[in-house]
Amino acid sequence: MEFKDYYKIMGLERSATQDEIKRAHRQLARKYHPDVSKVANAEARFKEVGEAYEVLKDPEKRAAYDQLGANWKGGQEFRPPPGWNEGFETSGQGFSEHEAAEHSDFFESLFRRGFGSARGGHEDRAGFNAQGQDRHAKIQIELEDAYHGATRRVTLQVPELDAQGHVGTREHQIEFTIPRGVRAGQHIRLAGQGGPGIGQGPAGDLYLEIEFRPHAHYRVDKHDVYLDLPVAPWEAALGAQINVPTPSGFVELKIPAGSVEGRKLRLKGRGIPARAPGDFYFVLKIALPGADSEAAMAFYRSMAEQFKSFDPRAKLGVPA
Repeated sequence: MEFKDYYKIMGLERSATQDEIKRAHRQLARKYHPDVSKVANAEARFKEVGEAYEVLKDPEKRAAYDQLGANWKGGQEFRPPPGWNEGFETSGQGFSEHEAAEHSDFFESLFRRGFGSARGGHEDRAGFNAQGQDRHAKIQIELEDAYHGATRRVTLQVPELDAQGHVGTREHQIEFTIPRGVRAGQHIRLAGQGGPGIGQGPAGDLYLEIEFRPHAHYRVDKHDVYLDLPVAPWEAALGAQINVPTPSGFVELKIPAGSVEGRKLRLKGRGIPARAPGDFYFVLKIALPGADSEAAMAFYRSMAEQFKSFDPRAKLGVPA
């Protein structure tokens, strides 16, 4: 997927004001409109300019795009960094899959959800009061927080315009409780911590979308948790009773004799806690000792002699 330099597409500096972005779009839209333009590839350029404007005209999407940094060049191979928009507070619900698909893969990968147009509050016309906007942010938590629950404090970045029309961010510190059993994709609602109300109207709410921070050992699939578990060849062949980690503490695990690489051993109900808790899976990985000494190499040579008839590639149809 290619990186899109929206500023270069519109002929603008990254310091451009919102008014300068609007003027550039009007000029380029007239220049490349497929009904009147004589420029080669006018329709493609018209769509490209429209996509760039869709991002840069909106302070929230523009501030998020700017977080990717100025080091990327248009056309470079690009993948969104994990958690690239973590802690970025926005309004609205983002684009639908259909709306995002109308633009490039680059646009869809960044803005398919989580960066939409602002939603208005609930207005009381008689008293000119209105509830503030609901706000949204993605945050990452540790997997262990979902097992035990926790109280955390985070600083969110809120996009806003200054008096000159430049986009910047301000910090919004919040403290919140992570409920035990929360899943990736769930939302934690913080009442009254969204946008301020108008008149006597109440403040909106803040919704935190949960993601799990990448873990050194575990991976998560909904309520289930997986660990690639290294075992020695003799533990797999002969069976063993070993001490193994889980997010809720160490447990004794029986490795059945005759186990092979990739075998899954399940601890029922030891995944993420919930009314219907997930399971915990150990995926066996055979860990071989290094042949880093004369004694070790001699052992491997004797092993090769002992298992002379063993063909590890028999299933591939490779001649022995």
